[in-house]
Amino acid sequence: MKKLLDARNRGMLMKRAVDLLRRKAGIDYRKSYAQCGEDVIARTVFDMLKIARPTYLDVGAHHPTFLSNTFLFYEQGSRGVTVEPDPELHSRFLDKRSGDTNLNIGIGPQPGGFELFIMSTRTLNTLSEEEARLYVSQGYRIEKRHRVEVVTINDVMTEHFGGAPDFLSVDVEGLDYEILASLDFSRFRPKVICVETIVFSSTGKGEKRTEIDTLLCKRGYVRFADTYINTLYVDEQSWVNR
Repeated sequence: MKKLLDARNRGMLMKRAVDLLRRKAGIDYRKSYAQCGEDVIARTVFDMLKIARPTYLDVGAHHPTFLSNTFLFYEQGSRGVTVEPDPELHSRFLDKRSGDTNLNIGIGPQPGGFELFIMSTRTLNTLSEEEARLYVSQGYRIEKRHRVEVVTINDVMTEHFGGAPDFLSVDVEGLDYEILASLDFSRFRPKVICVETIVFSSTGKGEKRTEIDTLLCKRGYVRFADTYINTLYVDEQSWVNR
């Protein structure tokens, strides 16, 4: 135990020393947990909107830290709701993100019981059979199927926020557009939306889902940034009033 504590103390002292050297050298940086820095981009927007601790709804959360669009905010004191239908993946949130409300359900345009296709690469898990078959054509496998409860995004926002979260992240492999199209924007207007806007064909070629862009622009959002995989949108009125 003493050796373990000594090792931890050395690690803490080393981190402090490195931080001190960085400050003295004028080196600054922002750490990202997201796939392409989407969390840092969103953080920049919220800084401009003067929202220090934004609430969030992470739909298709996958992992508490890895490729996460919301863990950076959790680390900074924000809290929100994560949605992950895969029971095994969901269980990881209970420990690492215990301050959040972690839901082991699916989000879809309609409520009901649906089949979750658990793929050989779990970042590709999907509630869409069409999407699952596309992944199979690309060389992936359907490992198993799991029956899950699916609710609407409006119901989640009503029950857990009483309104809209500041930040909405959507990555559900095949149903992103359908979920956003079902969102009642007259009642729920997240300040920032991050959504996967790339779809890969059976050849592996990526194409942008322009219907998502059209939908959100019509709903009063402006495109703030694009990382090829994901696009971030900001509520135009919130941006104008910042």
